[in-house]
Amino acid sequence: MIRNTDPECNIVAYTKAQRNSLLKVWEESVLATHDFLKQKDFEIIRELVHGLDFLEFDVYCVFQEDELAGFIGLSEQKIEMLFISPKFLGKGLGKLLIDYVVTKHHVSQVDVNEQNSRALNFYRKYGFEVYKRMETDELGFDYPILKMKIKS
Repeated sequence: MIRNTDPECNIVAYTKAQRNSLLKVWEESVLATHDFLKQKDFEIIRELVHGLDFLEFDVYCVFQEDELAGFIGLSEQKIEMLFISPKFLGKGLGKLLIDYVVTKHHVSQVDVNEQNSRALNFYRKYGFEVYKRMETDELGFDYPILKMKIKS
């Protein structure tokens, strides 16, 4: 467990007991931040996410006052997912999660939707830079992906 300066904020490894809360955070976060997604695409992605076994990733959840406020999922040295509940956006929890995985897991890469300017700016501010652009996402949808890595 890692603690922020706020004694009510901590990071723990994901367990199946957190699945429903994690899915709720994912959906609320996507609806609040991915306004570029077409409704039918969101529904397809939601079904895929609900089918994921999050134990196949290294997933860490951040809790604020005993509420799951966000999570980050890794595969090797790459961030595969980072979602913060809209209620907790802008409170430093995303940075806290990235600090944790960069320090503990030597994470250095992330993919971000080009249209998600808030996320793109967040990663740039942290020190990630774009090294490649893909025309579509990994599902083949017309949402360009920017591959980013931390500056050396």
